[in-house]
Amino acid sequence: MIQLHGLTGMEILDPSFTFLYRAILMGLCIGVMAPLIGTYLVHRRLALIGDALAHTAFAGVAVGLFVNAVLDFGISPYLTAVVVAMIAALAIELISEATDVYNDVSMAIVLSTGFALGSTLISLNAGGLSVGIDQYLFGNLSTVAPFDAVVLLALCLVVVATVVVARNQLLYVTFDETAAAVSGIPVNWYNRLLVVLTALVVVGAMQILGVILVAAMLVVPVAGATQLARSFTESILIAVVLAELAVVLGIAVAYYGGATGGPVIVLVAVGLYVVAAVLGKLGDELTDSSAPETDAIEG
Repeated sequence: MIQLHGLTGMEILDPSFTFLYRAILMGLCIGVMAPLIGTYLVHRRLALIGDALAHTAFAGVAVGLFVNAVLDFGISPYLTAVVVAMIAALAIELISEATDVYNDVSMAIVLSTGFALGSTLISLNAGGLSVGIDQYLFGNLSTVAPFDAVVLLALCLVVVATVVVARNQLLYVTFDETAAAVSGIPVNWYNRLLVVLTALVVVGAMQILGVILVAAMLVVPVAGATQLARSFTESILIAVVLAELAVVLGIAVAYYGGATGGPVIVLVAVGLYVVAAVLGKLGDELTDSSAPETDAIEG
């Protein structure tokens, strides 16, 4: 039987490269989850919460590595990252509610605490704890394990299903919290739900993008979509398309260029944002030029 990769000469199509197909599958999941949640975050001016939760997820990874080194549990660091990131997400909301500080203050507190905890555990170097930490900081396509892929797929299903069910309430809270509260919607509960979903996305994306770049996929495709979209729903759809393009093109370029996948994906996403911004400006100029002049109508 003739193999497709043999006909095209493209090694990336070789079915024996299962690790690459897992990475692509995970990237496609991230391309759906990140813009879906990121659209709500950007419109609520919470774009930086991804950074805060990524740094606390790093602390969760460090906790998992530390427990494995000391107690020999064999637990996946990504599972501990999910737990710690969810706790951090709730902490951001609770700090804001309890102390009346702005969200950026609570995010800064949680970010600093999480990264300090992770750095402390790594510095202890218990049982070679610092070995391989780069894959969590920068991501690594070649180390994607089957179990991690299953976890991410489950996270993707949970995130998408939750947003579909709670879409109207999240949309109401995003654009008018006061009116939502008056109408009987538990605003604080939905705020917490949104940050918990963000934590799940961050941990999932961290496996490919790493802690340092994970927030980019929550923000950059959404920023590009806002240049072209005419409605909130359209913004989500365009953001997902831009994210998926960034993932597929980024993985292909990284594979053939011998570069790290996460940074290349982000660079491609930024390039697509620039293209979207230019197209958006051109569209605005065409619309303005085609509009009838007031003086001509009055004359």
